[in-house]
Amino acid sequence: MIKPNRFIGDKRFYTAVVAVVLPIIIQNTITNFVSFLDNIMVGRVGTEQMSGVSIANQLVFVFNLCIFGGLSGPGIFGAQFFGQKNYEGVKHTFRFKLYVVFFVSVLGIALFSAFGPQLLSLYMNEAGDGSDLVLTFESAKSYLNIIIWGLVPFGLVQTYATSLRETGETLLPMRASIAAVLTNLIFNYFLIFGKFGFPEMGAAGAAVATVLSRYVELAFVVIGTHTKLYKYPFLKGVYRSLRIPLDLIKKITVKGIPLLLNEGLWSMGMATLTQSYSLRGLSVVAAFNIENTIFNIFSVVFMSMGNAVSIMVGQALGAGDAEEAKTTDYRLFVVAITSCFAMGLLLFGVSRYIPYIYNTTDTVRALATTLIRVCACCMPLYAFSHCAYFTLRSGGKTVLTFCFDSGYTWLISVPIAFVLTRFTSWNIVPIFICVELANLIKAIFGFILVKKGIWIRNLVDDIPSENPVDLV
Repeated sequence: MIKPNRFIGDKRFYTAVVAVVLPIIIQNTITNFVSFLDNIMVGRVGTEQMSGVSIANQLVFVFNLCIFGGLSGPGIFGAQFFGQKNYEGVKHTFRFKLYVVFFVSVLGIALFSAFGPQLLSLYMNEAGDGSDLVLTFESAKSYLNIIIWGLVPFGLVQTYATSLRETGETLLPMRASIAAVLTNLIFNYFLIFGKFGFPEMGAAGAAVATVLSRYVELAFVVIGTHTKLYKYPFLKGVYRSLRIPLDLIKKITVKGIPLLLNEGLWSMGMATLTQSYSLRGLSVVAAFNIENTIFNIFSVVFMSMGNAVSIMVGQALGAGDAEEAKTTDYRLFVVAITSCFAMGLLLFGVSRYIPYIYNTTDTVRALATTLIRVCACCMPLYAFSHCAYFTLRSGGKTVLTFCFDSGYTWLISVPIAFVLTRFTSWNIVPIFICVELANLIKAIFGFILVKKGIWIRNLVDDIPSENPVDLV
């Protein structure tokens, strides 16, 4: 049985949680809020342009999640190495991440360059709502052709940011993100609308602004770390060699491949869901774009709590304190679910007002309001599943997390949406409700796995630091 006092921490515990989570929440809130403003700016040009950017970002989302998945494997070891105070081990995981970013970026750029138009066309479905498919497609294509220039700096930023967070440093990535979003916001205004002598580029201007912000963020984080190496000892001499111990390469690869596949397949599953929903017309695409943008702002709490689980539980496991890892995990679950219940209530309350900020049709606004309310009601459920995922991942149960996350998406969520959008005449709202409520299955499965404690495992005790080799 779980002792009742394991659910509630002391002042020291909550101080540690705030120190880890608050900078991530601030960073993600600012990033998502600027995406919200970006959305509104593009939406002022027209619903078709807004839908085009949203569709292109579905493909970019898959790339971003592949980067996150590729960095998750070495990240598990990085957090545990730091808990062990093994800075050389953290350095090796950082180098592994550089290789991952290189390979994923090359693959992403090649695929988007060669097959971008064909992928975008999958989302172009007319449903008699008066939308201009040609304008939507051209907006999506011009946005994607530009945004690929920001893929590499995005991956490099994540290499630094994830390694810093694994060592408990969350302020520098937050500051870098603030600098990036301010750059994005300013140049969005200049380039979307053609202000202060800049060309009026519409959706393409939003892409240029995003790419510029990626390079600003990269410069900020690189300069911020390498000018203060006394604060980040794991980065000292990190580029003198790109060698990594062979045993560590094997262990990270074994644990990391399922995570890379998971994030890639999960993000493709989300893109497939959106494609199924798009069969109900571009008005539905526009409504989901609004819903996703608003929901992302309110979901920063449970998303950040996942990072807290990864960092705090991972460090406890690396230090060899299984009981502390278990207690920390239970308490983080309570914090996540409680806070997300409150965020869900707040989101439900404002759902009827926010869509009216957008310059779109009343039909799109009303549909977006309903979709937002569905997500608001499900937010505690999302929080539980998210923490369960990061709990399993922190102990290296990567094959299990693969089944738990992308396995669930492709075996349950995607088939439900596929069948209901193609073989029924249902409105999009009951279809969306069915897909989201199916998350109850995932939550129950996660509860069983976390309760069993099969995730409690130290991964770094038996890794030697000799025999370094190059990956390329």
